[in-house]
Amino acid sequence: MPQMLPADLAKTIGSGLLSFPVTHFTAANTFDESAYRTHIGWLLEHNPAGLFAAGGTGEFFSLTLSEFSHVVRAAVEETAGRVPVLAGCGYGTAMAIEFAKAAEAAGADGILLLPPYLVGAEQAGLIAHAEAVCGATKLGVILYNRDNFVINEDSLEALCNRCPNLIGFKDGYGDIELMTRIFTRMGDRLTYVGGLPTAETFALPYLEMGVTTYSSAIFNFLPNFANEFYAAVRRRDHETIYKGLKEFVLPYSTIRNRRKGYAVSIVKAGLKVVGRPAGSVRTPLLDLTPHELEELKALIGNRS
Repeated sequence: MPQMLPADLAKTIGSGLLSFPVTHFTAANTFDESAYRTHIGWLLEHNPAGLFAAGGTGEFFSLTLSEFSHVVRAAVEETAGRVPVLAGCGYGTAMAIEFAKAAEAAGADGILLLPPYLVGAEQAGLIAHAEAVCGATKLGVILYNRDNFVINEDSLEALCNRCPNLIGFKDGYGDIELMTRIFTRMGDRLTYVGGLPTAETFALPYLEMGVTTYSSAIFNFLPNFANEFYAAVRRRDHETIYKGLKEFVLPYSTIRNRRKGYAVSIVKAGLKVVGRPAGSVRTPLLDLTPHELEELKALIGNRS
């Protein structure tokens, strides 16, 4: 299938809920392509606006370049053009360029540029890093603003002027003033994606700031709930939103917050609960304890 042009990609991903599929592993800790493809097919039945293969929830940080290419290609082939596929991309500049090129070769429609590995950097360095990655691919690129890659409105404007294929800004930092400054400055030059964990918690206030979509990890195992919640957000149905927050999202977040890395682990646990196991997370992440798995099972109840 032909890859989507950056402008078309920006419009498409801003039109609906986004899904970050987990990456399935076998008992031997290798990529389980068959199970992954089955999972992608199931997610597509629930009409996401886009899929992010090998992103943060997909354990990008644990994949070799070869595995990454395999995962992205499997997602591209399984979607067969029905929705755009965006791929994670990160580490230092030279490695990020390699991953961006590998994603393009595997057929991805876009790139989610994750923070560089470990090190902090000045705004000028972050600009140089993002510009180099954008310049290495013809694909549309979304910047993921979080951790050690927090960019201000001046830097973002400079990048937008230099990089026509920079199409989106995903916020996982949560600075309301910064987001207001960015949206006021850049307006519809970018598509804005909510990326705070768990995104449903912040969806309503972010919508008022111009963030029309977000990536839902919950979509992995409760796609109907995720879609219904997103629809309630878009119509500003406060009663339904706060009911969903109280009864599921906030208790779910309480479990997620108990240990570092559980933002990924709890998603794989959720898949196990609903009878669609994806294997364990790779170290250094840890799986939920048996007690926590039972807590999650009780919370999910008959929602699946």
